[in-house]
Amino acid sequence: MGSFALYAENKVLDHVVGKASFTMPTVYLALFTVTPTHEDGTGGTEASLGNYARKVTAAANWAAAASGAIENAQDISFAECSGAGWGTINAFAGYDALTGGNMLFWGALGTPKTIGIGDTAKFAAGALDITLD
Repeated sequence: MGSFALYAENKVLDHVVGKASFTMPTVYLALFTVTPTHEDGTGGTEASLGNYARKVTAAANWAAAASGAIENAQDISFAECSGAGWGTINAFAGYDALTGGNMLFWGALGTPKTIGIGDTAKFAAGALDITLD
């Protein structure tokens, strides 16, 4: 289960009270070998070996929010790992950019997964559950 990052919480709060609009971002999923220690991604180590890249998502990848939560409606798969293993993935996050950017949400994996050459990191439909807290 994941939760909103501080950046997204502040943007939503500003938006709902009419202080500032929040442009709908494109969401890129990131994988971490060291779980972030803060809501902005710091303290974490994003995978970086082989052909790792954040995975872009689209609106169709996500179910409609209900009861303060949203989940992925479809499987979300990263590119097959090649060149070098990515290591043991412990956490995930959503960002508003392919590199750098602002963390929107994040969470630790219930079961860490080692991604080696030839493996494909994948979140089955319903596996990512993000709450607004």
